[in-house]
Amino acid sequence: MESFKYTFPATRKIVNRAHVGVVGSGDLEVLIEPCEELRTEVTIRTGITGFKDTWKSIIQRFFTQHDVAAKVKINDFGATPGVVTIRLAQALEVSLLDSNKK
Repeated sequence: MESFKYTFPATRKIVNRAHVGVVGSGDLEVLIEPCEELRTEVTIRTGITGFKDTWKSIIQRFFTQHDVAAKVKINDFGATPGVVTIRLAQALEVSLLDSNKK
């Protein structure tokens, strides 16, 4: 089991918490919640070892494109980079929904 942490500056706050995906073969779960500070904190736990550079690239690319202040937890069980990006986009979409429109 490996664990990584990344922090990025941010300027835009999210509104809601979100939980998407499941920890299962080839998938992952993403939990996202608002962060009071103007930064993104990402914690990744994965059962697949040896992909630290890949994780860094994926996470850095996503949060450079999506400038949100959030605390993000990712629990992985062998997801591909495409699945990681899709799950992050889904969680971000849910977290930005207007609470009054749910």
